[in-house]
Amino acid sequence: MAAPEPDAYCLRVSLLAVEPEIWRRMLVPGAMTLGQLHRTIQVAMGWGNQHLYEFEIGGACYGPMDEDADDDLIDDATVTLAEVVSAGDRFEYQYDFGDAWVHQVTVESTTSSIPALKLAVCVAGERAGSPEDCGGSGGYGELLEVLADPAHPEYVEACEWAPASILACSPW
Repeated sequence: MAAPEPDAYCLRVSLLAVEPEIWRRMLVPGAMTLGQLHRTIQVAMGWGNQHLYEFEIGGACYGPMDEDADDDLIDDATVTLAEVVSAGDRFEYQYDFGDAWVHQVTVESTTSSIPALKLAVCVAGERAGSPEDCGGSGGYGELLEVLADPAHPEYVEACEWAPASILACSPW
């Protein structure tokens, strides 16, 4: 008898090129589409789904379909996680091609012992997600340097612009 199809996947999502690391561990249904996984990562990282994105899994690219989509792009709304990955697999998720936020997603484990899992659950993580449109990992690093130095000439402006989740400052 064949092993049952996994119902739940434990994923570790790590934002690359940022130190110290920003990461999340999520338990997600195996029946979740890659489009739904994109929205789940958006929520977990604190982003607003304002930019294009793409998954690269096993040499294939998955993303949202529109008139500008590449011919070889596979519609992420039609493919489930269970169809394309297994325990131990790693793949990339890129969000905002301008800022180039690249994430490594690792399938830490799968299980078929959670039959009622319908929604994703973020079970662990470290550090607040970077703000949207800050210039990628380089711009984010510069923003953190400014926020760490109250004497910096851009400190007050950075405190006013940055989301509360990353603020270690108060301009007042």
